[in-house]
Amino acid sequence: MYVAYCTYFNGNQDYFECHEVFEEYWKEVAPGDKEHVLVGLVQLATGMYHWRRGNFNGSARILTKSLHILQQNRHSAFLEPLDNRLLEQQIFQAIEAIKQQKPFQPFKLSILDPVFRATVDSNIAALPPADEEYLLHKHMLRDRSEVLEARMTKIAMKKEGRK
Repeated sequence: MYVAYCTYFNGNQDYFECHEVFEEYWKEVAPGDKEHVLVGLVQLATGMYHWRRGNFNGSARILTKSLHILQQNRHSAFLEPLDNRLLEQQIFQAIEAIKQQKPFQPFKLSILDPVFRATVDSNIAALPPADEEYLLHKHMLRDRSEVLEARMTKIAMKKEGRK
């Protein structure tokens, strides 16, 4: 899932997909831990997605949270493949650009581990071309029937007094 995250982030800048794969990964690794480094990376993708869509307030807010979590977790094994000092600088610069309402400026994750980088680069080469409009509005175009069904089941269970 980490390779997929980096592939989408650096390849076609499909930040929505980054969010999807890492949110699932986080739920497996550290469910409920909102300060976990994976949450910071999910928030990074979410902030980039919002910035691309012109949501300056939302993107600045979520990127600030991401930066805070990543700084708290600098020594996490999850950040070992990345140049996390550079990543922190890139996020800070993005936040500053957003505060000035500058247009979206993507950046790439700097991957230090050569084997990991080669795997990501190979996966990037295999990505199909991405339609900019699709990437811009992906959250509205996806099938959410599973999510909605799970939500309705949870609500029904609460009404019945079960958890």
